[in-house]
Amino acid sequence: MNKQSQYHKYIKSKGESGYKICSNCICDTSIPGISFDESGICNFCDLHSKMDNDFPLQGNKGKDISKIVREIKSRKFKGKHDCICGISGGRDSMYTLYYLKKVHKLNPLAVHFNDGFGNPVAGRNMVEGCDILGIKLITITSDWRESKDIRLAFLKASTPDLGTATDIGIATALFGVATKENIKYVIIGQSFRTEGIAPLLWNYLDGKYVKDVLQCHGTKKFRPWQPTDPGFNLGMKEIFFYTVLKRIKTIPLLYYLNYDRQEVDKILEKKLKWKNTGAHYFDDLYQSLMTHVLRLKFNIDRRLFNYSALVRSKQMTREFALEKVKSKYNIEDPEIISLCLKRMGLTEEEFKTLMRRAPLTFLNYKNNFKIIKLFKPVIYILSKWNYLPNSTYFKYFKCGL
Repeated sequence: MNKQSQYHKYIKSKGESGYKICSNCICDTSIPGISFDESGICNFCDLHSKMDNDFPLQGNKGKDISKIVREIKSRKFKGKHDCICGISGGRDSMYTLYYLKKVHKLNPLAVHFNDGFGNPVAGRNMVEGCDILGIKLITITSDWRESKDIRLAFLKASTPDLGTATDIGIATALFGVATKENIKYVIIGQSFRTEGIAPLLWNYLDGKYVKDVLQCHGTKKFRPWQPTDPGFNLGMKEIFFYTVLKRIKTIPLLYYLNYDRQEVDKILEKKLKWKNTGAHYFDDLYQSLMTHVLRLKFNIDRRLFNYSALVRSKQMTREFALEKVKSKYNIEDPEIISLCLKRMGLTEEEFKTLMRRAPLTFLNYKNNFKIIKLFKPVIYILSKWNYLPNSTYFKYFKCGL
């Protein structure tokens, strides 16, 4: 199989022979790694059911929020803060922050990663929300030269992992502050019930892979790693340091909550004067460019797994979801796309040239995927104990190839 067909060999689009759509949600064969049972229900629905069972919303099975809060309070060190909460100004993170403070009386330290593409509406949400709640906000600003270089390198690499710079930046910002402040709990606003889990070929993260992409297409070298100032260094050694040696736990709070987006909007608007950015993920303006590239180059519509999660959670009807994805996602704004290109120093012609490159995957670059698979039992345990986000295990071993 040559490089030009490396991505599209995994998918089938509407009109192609073998195209199929799930009978329960709206996931279809444009999603790599999808399969269907005899009833026509996809493996992502099955994964959702298994995660529902692992993270029940009520009852005595599993670890509920009260147990997690008691654990956090019992391990509080001399510092003022119980935990760190990563925020972006969007619905999920701001509600997580609100819930920690108002419902369970914890004193979180809010941490935001600024990479130069923040939505002004989201920025106001963070500042005003933290002020109302009386929570300290720390903003970690990326080295723009490094951040820009990673983004350009992944555009040139021609893989779907366009959000890698943001994903690494957020993770290292949280780990770095946690280490500096000697805080053992990082809380993130993430929910499989409203977002789903992206297929591995759409969003793969691995330090060796990132370094190879940068070696092939980048121009800068990362600043040396420091525990409290990791920058964009997040390989297996760094993850081992933060999770195993420093014993920092990462907890997706919303996994344990009956989280209804419409109800949450009302609470945030009333209590924190929060304003909707206009779309999910639109707290980051770069998402506009990402959505455009993913749609045109890779035939990727992330709404398929986002809306499917809402359908499974009874927060959206399947019919409504199918109707919504007929039109282009409103996050794909031409003016913002032009703004993103300008900030990265790309002309329209240069961008068009990059768009014409053949679609590839992380498999075309050096990576640690084979090693990661060897550590499957270890990753399962670390995810189960919250030393890695719970979604990590499912991402690499249930949404993979």
